[in-house]
Amino acid sequence: MTNWETLQPPAPEGGWPPDRKTFWPWWLCAPPLFAAIGLMAKTVVIGGERIPATGPVIIASNHVSVIDPTYLIRAFWKQGRLARFLAKASIWKVPFIGAMMRASGQVPVDRRGGAAASLQAAEHLIETGSMVVVYPEGTLTRDPKLWPMRGKTGAARIALESGVPILPVAHWGAQQILPPYGRLRPFPRRTFTLLVGEPLDLTPWQGRAGDSRALAEVTDAIMDAITALQARLRDEQPPEHRWDMAVDGDPYHRDERSKSGSRAAAQRRAAKRKARG
Repeated sequence: MTNWETLQPPAPEGGWPPDRKTFWPWWLCAPPLFAAIGLMAKTVVIGGERIPATGPVIIASNHVSVIDPTYLIRAFWKQGRLARFLAKASIWKVPFIGAMMRASGQVPVDRRGGAAASLQAAEHLIETGSMVVVYPEGTLTRDPKLWPMRGKTGAARIALESGVPILPVAHWGAQQILPPYGRLRPFPRRTFTLLVGEPLDLTPWQGRAGDSRALAEVTDAIMDAITALQARLRDEQPPEHRWDMAVDGDPYHRDERSKSGSRAAAQRRAAKRKARG
């Protein structure tokens, strides 16, 4: 029989942040969720002392599997924080993962709304003193060996406009449970390891949130830090060239499959309309 109390870490000195205390739907969902994902992998956090116990903070993470948000939530929960994600709205359609995202108060971002929608959502979370987790790559990495690829400027813009500390993190292990666009592999039990880096010093770029060059430089600094952390976890040297989908393409051909699927669906609808006369 599961001991639910062991799944919830003791309160940090000074008590929980407001969102951890009051978001009661998550208290109902967290124990069974953590028990379920704990069967597939144990969670190890390195450098957790760098995470502020209270107050707003931005987490910039790599992204190797659609299941890694669940393990990141568990890892940060162990440190006394409820992580809030800015993630593409399509994740909310994934069974189980979508339900978990809704229950934990995550924020879906419709890409059709552009950067303004993401910034507005992030600003709201920061105002409430939340931990905001951002995937700078904007999607699963397309690097064939799962190294971080070229980032987008959203995380840099949020950090510069808000002045909130930004922590780079890297994780490894989720891809063994659910490979990118692959099938779930629940057994044998794996290890999900999260390595938390030092806060990035953005002093040279302060006051330049509207400067495209500054945003690009900060984004490169974020991705360099994440890559260095992942290299430590993997005990490997990262490639000299950072994967760029605009230049190197998409080895999973997701865009082509999506367009092909849309065309096929349109053809089926047209055939049905013709059959009805």
